[in-house]
Amino acid sequence: MAASPTVLRRRLGRELRNLREAKSLTAAQVAKGLSWSESKVSRIEGGKSPLSDKDAKLLLNTYGVEDSREVAQFVDLVRRSRQNGWWHSYGDALPEWFKPYLGFEADASQILIYETELVHGLLQTERYAQAVIRSMSQAPSADEVDRRASARLQRQEILTRDPAPKVWVILNESVIHRRVGTVDVMREQLHRLAEMAESLPNVTVQVLPFEAGAHASMGYSFSILSFEDTPGSLVYSEQLTSAVYLDKTQDVGRHEEIFQQLVAASTRPDSSVAWLKETAERFGK
Repeated sequence: MAASPTVLRRRLGRELRNLREAKSLTAAQVAKGLSWSESKVSRIEGGKSPLSDKDAKLLLNTYGVEDSREVAQFVDLVRRSRQNGWWHSYGDALPEWFKPYLGFEADASQILIYETELVHGLLQTERYAQAVIRSMSQAPSADEVDRRASARLQRQEILTRDPAPKVWVILNESVIHRRVGTVDVMREQLHRLAEMAESLPNVTVQVLPFEAGAHASMGYSFSILSFEDTPGSLVYSEQLTSAVYLDKTQDVGRHEEIFQQLVAASTRPDSSVAWLKETAERFGK
């Protein structure tokens, strides 16, 4: 599977950061030498901004990369990194700050997820997704609800591709009790969660019970994405009108540590599946 533009930009950013550090240059020094802002260098190295051919050549020249073949290969990668992913066809139906995540998600080999309030988008049914979108948007049109839900369902195709990413999801107990949409919607959603956990070998679902008490990620949902052909993992945390992307080793390591604590505190996967089925049947009674 070809890497998405988002992942290619991240790979380019890492290579440029390595070249800069090999020259013992700071981002501020590079920015000053090119009459750029330091934030521009940071965005490029973080894979958060597309890179023009001109800027790529300026950076390579700054770092002493002069071999014509090496420059040509790098510029080819730069051009491929500017191509649009499938999600761009949804236009304004998806916020700009969310689109980079879709590229990372599409290329991830492993996704670790902790959710405090709702079922993660990768596991939502269509009706549950529509109910969530209606509740979180300001009077969305029926067309907008359908388009955003359609994009959410298209994301789920990665779960059954070959090779499929390993997806480990921990849901706070509040997620399985909070009614989203009608009781029928909740029954369908909880049965769907159980079905995916049982039928897809790459999907694991656990429920973190209230009785587990206080923990290190109270009120804070996050995902950790790892990639087969790109070193380093990425932490994603969504907010109301923006998102945070963390890729520093210290930040990722702390989130990985917290996730393992949540795994240990959660109900075993087989017991969680049984719990999901039982809760589904109690809805509306």
